[in-house]
Amino acid sequence: MSSSARSTELRVKELLRERGWTTKILAEKTGMSESYLTHIKNGTRRWNEDSLRKLAVAFELSPIELFAQRRKRTDNIDSNISMPERTDVELKVQIVPVVGEIPSNPSPYNNQLMQITTGFKDVFVPILNADDNSMFALCVENNFMAPTFVKGDYLIISPGVWTRSGDIAAVEYGNETPIKAITQVTYTEDFIVLESVNHKQPPTALVRGKDHFRIIGRVIQRHQRLA
Repeated sequence: MSSSARSTELRVKELLRERGWTTKILAEKTGMSESYLTHIKNGTRRWNEDSLRKLAVAFELSPIELFAQRRKRTDNIDSNISMPERTDVELKVQIVPVVGEIPSNPSPYNNQLMQITTGFKDVFVPILNADDNSMFALCVENNFMAPTFVKGDYLIISPGVWTRSGDIAAVEYGNETPIKAITQVTYTEDFIVLESVNHKQPPTALVRGKDHFRIIGRVIQRHQRLA
């Protein structure tokens, strides 16, 4: 099974077994066909937002609880979480590509290209309630930003979210050979100050309107890969 299938696999087979239901019973409860549900159950076909919502209603779970990977990571704290029986909030799941380097101009196509060229083909992470199709997940491949971010973390970066002073963002700066980096950005009247996220390196001060600088995207989430 590919990494993308693992990361977005649903626990349908496990939940059917727990409840003693057949695929036919689930089809009746969801209004979806048995053949489609069999594909979803076996991971041979990708679910969509509508089917995810119908499955959540049928199993009386929140949509996020249907993910196999998420369930595995939170088993030890399930007893401390109570979900409302009904909610008016619709959860939107977006599948975000993992990349090994910051793309210069994030877009669905460029992110996919960077994903393949940096060795993360078919690796994705599910993100809830975000609406930016240019988002990407940067894999932290060393401990230079520790303890804020450590090797193995996925930084979810959104080009569509405004970066304010004090935020951490993916940026490009430098006049001769531009550098792409994850840094904390502070705006002053005359300068743009870039600081390392763990504040262990001296800051870089760029002159507004003179030195090359642009925001590629703001870091909006951190996903830790747990064993």
